[in-house]
Amino acid sequence: MATYVNNLRLKEIATGDESGTWGASTNTNLELLGEALGFGTEAITTNADTHTTTVADGSSDAGRALYIIYTGTLDSACTITIGPNTMKRVHVIKNGTSGSQNILISQGSGANITIAAGETKVVSLDGAGSGAAVTEVFSALSLASPSLTGTPLSTTASAGTNTTQVATTAFVKTAVDNAEPFPQGTSMLFQQTSAPTGWTKQTTHNDKALRLQSGTVGTGGSVAFSTAMATPAGSVSGNPGSNLAVGAGNLAVSMSGNISNTTLSIAQMPTHTHNAHTKTTGEINTSGYNGGNNGNRGSNINGASLNEGGGGAHNHAHNLSGSMSGDPALTGNVTAGNLAVASTINVQYVDFIIANKD
Repeated sequence: MATYVNNLRLKEIATGDESGTWGASTNTNLELLGEALGFGTEAITTNADTHTTTVADGSSDAGRALYIIYTGTLDSACTITIGPNTMKRVHVIKNGTSGSQNILISQGSGANITIAAGETKVVSLDGAGSGAAVTEVFSALSLASPSLTGTPLSTTASAGTNTTQVATTAFVKTAVDNAEPFPQGTSMLFQQTSAPTGWTKQTTHNDKALRLQSGTVGTGGSVAFSTAMATPAGSVSGNPGSNLAVGAGNLAVSMSGNISNTTLSIAQMPTHTHNAHTKTTGEINTSGYNGGNNGNRGSNINGASLNEGGGGAHNHAHNLSGSMSGDPALTGNVTAGNLAVASTINVQYVDFIIANKD
């Protein structure tokens, strides 16, 4: 009696069977061999959760094909069981269904393989009976320097995966978006009222100015920024007194030069007279002197000149020069008076907050 225990479910004619007719069975087997090397298409019932593909014994069947395309519309994942569970085969299977659902290729209670919508995988059936398992043929495929063209797709690893597997653009983008360039506890300035996501606003410092520091950082001062930089009122006016005093110091003055000669005019001289005593030997007229008379020759004549000079002022030119040196001390303070100072010290500013990285 003929059997169908081979992996392609071909008819195996028993010895002595089909005498004179074996040719028809042989031709059918040859056709089924050709079918096994081709591809087949099999539809899944709409929205089915399970589906069974059983390769028919000795007759045409899409499930016998090396390359199987499953079609249909799904609203959930569908488990496809390929039988019989003793058949050992390699299949190229494509999930050609619509609805963006996975299909799961199974043969028994063992492992199965998930194929996403639009994807194709090469799987092997181990034919182990009820516990048969399906594995992916190329799960450990090694290719030396493969050249990929178009837009090759791959599954995306979970964020934080640190292995030698190929990273998709989705994995890279997630890693970049989740990257933490600042260590936990880093303090930063932000020109906004609330801290950004991943940061905590600090409220210890408020209404303070910023200071650049080349050494160890710290805080200081006692007057709030808005108070110190507020706008005062008034104007500079008044006449305050003072109790300033110059204290002892090392102050020295030196001068040098000369005063020029000055010739006095008659007008600049003080008023004065000159006494005169003259002895004559003849007759002399002395009318030009006070108290004088004409006398005889040989008599003595006494008298004074008329007043001359006016006592006017006069100058004395000089070319004196000198210098002052030293350092006397100035002490004291300005006492109360009517003095007010006004200024526009109310500078513009921009507020920042300090936030720490969580």
